[in-house]
Amino acid sequence: MGLSYNTYINSGKVFGCKHCKTHLADYHDIVSRNFRGQHGKAYLFNNVVNVNQAEAVERNMTTGRHIVRDIICRQCRETVGWKYDKAFENSEKYKEGKFILEAELLCVIY
Repeated sequence: MGLSYNTYINSGKVFGCKHCKTHLADYHDIVSRNFRGQHGKAYLFNNVVNVNQAEAVERNMTTGRHIVRDIICRQCRETVGWKYDKAFENSEKYKEGKFILEAELLCVIY
């Protein structure tokens, strides 16, 4: 196994980890701003970088039952959100394969 290098996002506005400022997502890649996380406001993304994924678990959330996995900053090991693996409700299937980043756990890098 070789060394892993962080991906740097070349954009005018980037979301980074609040603790270590590692790039996580491009601001312009937000799919929806209408989400709530454990710490308040959260954003739905198609793609994030520089994260590791925890084991999948089943959770009952406000929108129904889902299989999700926490996503953890690769640099400092802080949890920054989660990934939707499976939604059991047909109306929630659009979330599958997408990521939630919690606003309280992010910083904006210009």
